[in-house]
Amino acid sequence: MFDPVPAARPASGPALRLSRALLSPWSRFSLLVVVLLGAASTMLLFEPQRLLESGWPAQLTGGTAAMLFGLAYGALTVAFVPRPLLNIAAGALFGAQTGLAAALAGTVLGAGVSFMLGRVLGQDALRTLLRGRLLTAADGVLSRHGFRSVLALRLFPGVPFAAANYCAATSRMGAPPFLLATGLGSIPNTAAYVIAGSEAASPTSPVFLAAMGFIVLSALGGALVAWRRRHRLGRDTPGN
Repeated sequence: MFDPVPAARPASGPALRLSRALLSPWSRFSLLVVVLLGAASTMLLFEPQRLLESGWPAQLTGGTAAMLFGLAYGALTVAFVPRPLLNIAAGALFGAQTGLAAALAGTVLGAGVSFMLGRVLGQDALRTLLRGRLLTAADGVLSRHGFRSVLALRLFPGVPFAAANYCAATSRMGAPPFLLATGLGSIPNTAAYVIAGSEAASPTSPVFLAAMGFIVLSALGGALVAWRRRHRLGRDTPGN
């Protein structure tokens, strides 16, 4: 009585092929590259380092100014602006306490945005490149011991901030432990730079000299940790 309803055929044709191409791992990775290049180019044009020369706009004060600075800080770190420069600016503009709060908030925000960009747009494509011995070992360490590995990277900065963010995004590490380790591990060095910025007008003061001494020691410690970790990764790689 009733004719059978024909089974729906899977969509095919140019539209399907186009959608698959646009959603492919390498297309998403290309979009990530375009976004990062655009962000970096924008920062080069606006020259955020001029904040150290001209200061923060006079009409923006108090908590609002610190909040806006934290948001700008996060965006600038995604665009590869060096964090030491931003930390010094935070101290020079807002003082030690407020500057530290704004800088840490911007650090976690920038790390989170970078992590999510890398995870959504770049992970599938980048994981196909993890054939090198050190890259494979680093991926294994971050996947198994992500929190303590990221904590060590932040405490002893031997790897650039942005590189660590995207490396963690490529691994199987979860976002919550990554953000928590970033926030905790970034406190000492961020505080040192912020204090140095707040005391930049008195370069011979004990506080400024102590902050600079800590920065130098942490840099040396970071170089040592990076050297030891590189050799440990080489030993832990399968086949050695």
